[in-house]
Amino acid sequence: MKILLFGITKDIIGSSVLDVTNFTTNTQKTVGDLHTYLQEKYPDLKKLSSLAIAVNNVYAEHNSILNDTDEVALIPPVSGG
Repeated sequence: MKILLFGITKDIIGSSVLDVTNFTTNTQKTVGDLHTYLQEKYPDLKKLSSLAIAVNNVYAEHNSILNDTDEVALIPPVSGG
């Protein structure tokens, strides 16, 4: 599964793209499962006040089912002026 990273998530993980192989192999996983997995692997993600997750260019709920072929994007909080 290919995960696109933007803003602070890119800084936390150290790359603009993260490949998570075999995340959904053998068991059905949700966006919430992925969120938890990433927070465990990259604890600084827990410091974000919010984190939107899009799957195949559509904002996804935590109970949305993932497939290995999905393109996921982590969208951190954005501030503007």
